[in-house]
Amino acid sequence: MENTGNGKGRNAGISRARFMAAAAVMGVGAAAGLPAAGASASTPAPRAPSPAPRAAAGGSRGLRHRGVVYTVGAGETPGTAWSGRRMRGDVRAIADDLHADTVEVTGDGVERLNATASEVAERGLHVWLQPTLGDVPEREILEHLAEAGRHGERLRKQGARVTLAVGCEFWLFVPGIVPGVDVFERIDNLEKGNFDLAKMQKRLAAFTAKAAAVGRSVFRGRLSYAAMQDPTFENVDWNLFDIVGIDYYSYFPQRADYVRELRKFQRWGKPLAITEFGTCTFVGAPEQGGMGWNIVDYGKTPPEIKGNVVRSERVQAAYLTDLLDVFESMNLHAAMTFEFITADAPHRPDKPLHDLDMASYAIVKPIKDRPDDPDSDWHWEPKEAFHAVARHYGRAGR
Repeated sequence: MENTGNGKGRNAGISRARFMAAAAVMGVGAAAGLPAAGASASTPAPRAPSPAPRAAAGGSRGLRHRGVVYTVGAGETPGTAWSGRRMRGDVRAIADDLHADTVEVTGDGVERLNATASEVAERGLHVWLQPTLGDVPEREILEHLAEAGRHGERLRKQGARVTLAVGCEFWLFVPGIVPGVDVFERIDNLEKGNFDLAKMQKRLAAFTAKAAAVGRSVFRGRLSYAAMQDPTFENVDWNLFDIVGIDYYSYFPQRADYVRELRKFQRWGKPLAITEFGTCTFVGAPEQGGMGWNIVDYGKTPPEIKGNVVRSERVQAAYLTDLLDVFESMNLHAAMTFEFITADAPHRPDKPLHDLDMASYAIVKPIKDRPDDPDSDWHWEPKEAFHAVARHYGRAGR
């Protein structure tokens, strides 16, 4: 989720690629006394659950939608500001070279969201539209959702395939659910246990219901939401939605453990979409889950890689294809690789100490023409992960 702030204060320009909030709070959970994943929780009961879909005799039908997350934030520097020209080129590459059939268009800024969603639809791809404005009053977040949802409905009426996700991990980005004026204060309060879990879940449920109602009021297609993968913390009432959406950053040595963990999200008898999954670009990154970004010391100018981290595009590629094989075997509804590009994490092959792309979940690497100039033009090149995912999507889509 790029540029989740409103452009003011210390939260301006915060990116999900640099700050994987879900996994951060899973780490916070133990310190705050939260129950471990898999423990009992007071979650709403599913209505008339049906058995999880089984593979047909002779083989599995696999994923229904194979996609990638494309973030439309404003950018953190003049050189990485959002560009319609770049976006159109990226969507073309996603369709023609990555062989994805779905693009999760996420971020804030209605004009950016709408322009990107329209381009994705024009390319004949499935639009998974997920507006994610954060750290502004609830009313503004819901208005932002409604505006984007109306555009999604216009595209749907014109014949495009569109799913609307009403947001992502509201507990972190919507003020008033967890104490704190911004993301950083909320994380600090979570780490210190300065919150009431029952009250937090009540507020979260109330806002999620509001967002679902707004989504239904402007959009007639299928509705979803992107939740963190620990239901003991974010206990979403999936009765509100047509598709269960999970941001997934687990690591297990055995594939069977992924299946076991994901099965609990199928108890609702609804399609399950992996709205984010991925890893960073260094040895040991999969084991770090959503905390891979934490190898960067952003207190330094320029930011530096901490410790003796070894870059590995192969590790990233292997993790993504392993997870895709798991999702295919479970016949999940959708899986979106996180993410296509993180423009503000440039690759520095000449200076490994400043190679921020190592801490990026993106499957392409941005390379600046003038590495030390924030206004520099740049281009991207595919990582091994891009090629690996493209081979998988290409074979599966035949």
